[in-house]
Amino acid sequence: QVQLVESGGGLVQAGGSLRLSCAASGRASTATTMGWFRQAPGKEREFVAVITWSGSTYYADSAKGRFTVSRDYAKRTLYLQMNSVKPDDTAVYYCASTNSVYSSSRYSLPTSYDYWGQGTQVTVSS
Repeated sequence: QVQLVESGGGLVQAGGSLRLSCAASGRASTATTMGWFRQAPGKEREFVAVITWSGSTYYADSAKGRFTVSRDYAKRTLYLQMNSVKPDDTAVYYCASTNSVYSSSRYSLPTSYDYWGQGTQVTVSS
């Protein structure tokens, strides 16, 4: 019922910055937990960051200190500010949403989410 559309991906040089957005539409509650995942070619989808329905944030170790997840409840939009990007950040980035409440550890699992966007490509050149 809910649709998620990512945008903001593209080519960026190592050390640069990029801001991803994920716009939600449809009949979905605004009080949802939303997260970012990424998947590089030949690799499993991995957790990047999440912001819960209450505003708590959690980050993968690879993202801590470099990425910031935020949301605009009124605009129903999720953001990922990516700073000091590295070539290893190259991947398709997906946003996801869930109405369920999980322990902090389970927010990092793709199976915890009900809705997914189509993904946006981020390529970091060296």
